Amino acid sequence: MKPKFRQKLLGKLNWLDTERVQDYFGQLAGEKGFFEAVFNSLAEGVIVTDAEGRISYLNQAATELLGVPQETAIGLLLRRYLPDLKWDVAGNGRPRVFSREIEVFYPQQRYLHLHAVPLTTAGGGTVLILRDVTTARRRTADAIASERNEAVSLLAAGVAHEIGNPLNSLTIHLQLLDRELRHLPADKRATLKESVRVAKVEVARMDKIISDFLRAARPALPRMELESLNSVVEDTLQFMSAEIQDAGIVTEVNLSRGLPRVWIDHDQMKQVFINLIKNALQAMKPGGKLTIATERTDDYVVVNVTDTGVGLPPNLIGRIFEPYESTKQGGSGLGLMIVRRIVQQHGGAIDVDSAVGKGTAFRVRLPTREKRARVLEAPPGSAVKQLEAAVGS
Repeated sequence: MKPKFRQKLLGKLNWLDTERVQDYFGQLAGEKGFFEAVFNSLAEGVIVTDAEGRISYLNQAATELLGVPQETAIGLLLRRYLPDLKWDVAGNGRPRVFSREIEVFYPQQRYLHLHAVPLTTAGGGTVLILRDVTTARRRTADAIASERNEAVSLLAAGVAHEIGNPLNSLTIHLQLLDRELRHLPADKRATLKESVRVAKVEVARMDKIISDFLRAARPALPRMELESLNSVVEDTLQFMSAEIQDAGIVTEVNLSRGLPRVWIDHDQMKQVFINLIKNALQAMKPGGKLTIATERTDDYVVVNVTDTGVGLPPNLIGRIFEPYESTKQGGSGLGLMIVRRIVQQHGGAIDVDSAVGKGTAFRVRLPTREKRARVLEAPPGSAVKQLEAAVGS
């Protein structure tokens, strides 16, 4: 309400007739509706609180960013929805402006930039502006990941050059020693044979680390062919059948028939599923259950790899695709980074969902050959949505 209009209205209320009063309040309702429409068209969330921190107004974007019910939130304390936010609406008796970056988990996980400005009007209060910065943070994370990948590439090249040749030499000499052991007496052969076996295991482990580094440093471009993803899954399971059986793991396979063929590199996608299955086996004890299922959505063919293992804590879920991040003792932390890179090179995406003590589920999505592009739908509450609604009505 404009101040001059409000003062004029208050000054004339005593002598205005019913029709004039009704006309003035009609104007007020029109102005209120106009400003509400403007605020509801903003992509940023707007919340107004009184001096005690109780919500007196919030726009549509704020309800969607925080999951705050617009119709019932008025009069409730804002700390009910943001309990960990350390702020004082009165600034310890002095109005102040402050900014924070917060992470919210409901109604979905996202990062918000919060800017609070105290009201200087009678009664005080605070105006809070919420802006979704999730995309910006992810872009920053992607840039950091790219720099890390470059560092991994440089390191891998150096490690492979400096250690690769000595490892090959060690492997050859260990094989020669193993042959010579056959000519020794049985009492001496047993002890030395165990030492050679341990040395071979350690050399093999170091060789695997080198191989992981090389795959991270020099990823081969996929050679795409139109193929059934089910056949890749079946090939992988056959290849790993002995390892799965030795681990004592129960396997359930649900392959959806009639899936469209997709453009993939068979060997690279097989490597993706080998890594995911190995991770699942290492996360479970004998008797655990490994479930592999395929399905089709509107635009993707999906492979789900689920285990009943130890699961991952929430603070690790977002970092498991980063280099050097490993939950396994002796792991290089490069396996899942390579998995994500292969899937992304195929135009797909990989997601993970996990709970401690319940297990982990990886979801690999690969685009169907019909999928080329899609128009992104405007987010609810945006100015585009408001315009679409206005035009549609």
